[in-house]
Amino acid sequence: MARPTVLLADDHPIVTEGLASILKDDFDVLAVVADGMDLLAAARTLRPDIIVTDLSMPRLSGLEAARQLRAEHIPSQIIVLTMHDDPEIAAEAFRAGVAGYLLKSSAGAELILAIQQIVKGQSYVSPLLSRDVMTELAAPRRRSDETRSRGVTPRQRDVLRLIARGKRMKEIAVTLGVSVRTVESHKYEMMESLGVSSTAELIQYAFRTGLAADTTPAKPAIDRHQ
Repeated sequence: MARPTVLLADDHPIVTEGLASILKDDFDVLAVVADGMDLLAAARTLRPDIIVTDLSMPRLSGLEAARQLRAEHIPSQIIVLTMHDDPEIAAEAFRAGVAGYLLKSSAGAELILAIQQIVKGQSYVSPLLSRDVMTELAAPRRRSDETRSRGVTPRQRDVLRLIARGKRMKEIAVTLGVSVRTVESHKYEMMESLGVSSTAELIQYAFRTGLAADTTPAKPAIDRHQ
């Protein structure tokens, strides 16, 4: 019986190298990509059984990539592997069509278990989040996101994208070439205009609406594993 095939997507090489090492004994890692657009291209070409992807990536988030792959009816099953331990973000990922949601703090054995279950047609969510994710999935969805997001300026979107990637205020200021006070001002203006009251809610909003997507060019790369 052929071994399940896997595509890895994360913009941190140390993460994908570690994942490939963990998975190589049980699965065939077909390729490693570093951003959401390359994920789409590789998935269309290689048609892996499983895609393991981060949420926060250059050019296109893992969540937006998942939505696009489902819209194209590409049969690969998607597992999100992320630092975001927020049940609302996880619930939105499942709404987008993913089959699994794991935290980067999980042990390698948990990822192997998740892939094995998903290959059998099941879904998987980190036990730390499972109950809260089910609660979120049962809750009514917000319908005013698109209207509210029109008020986000391009610079605010830059700030929001970096917040969603886990960057601190000082790091964002250095990246954008502005002061920390300016970054904080953009953040709180967004919170007020979007009607959210915490950084966690701001990040949830970013992934839910696609505002976390990075539109800057990234190095095109598909690292094929033999």
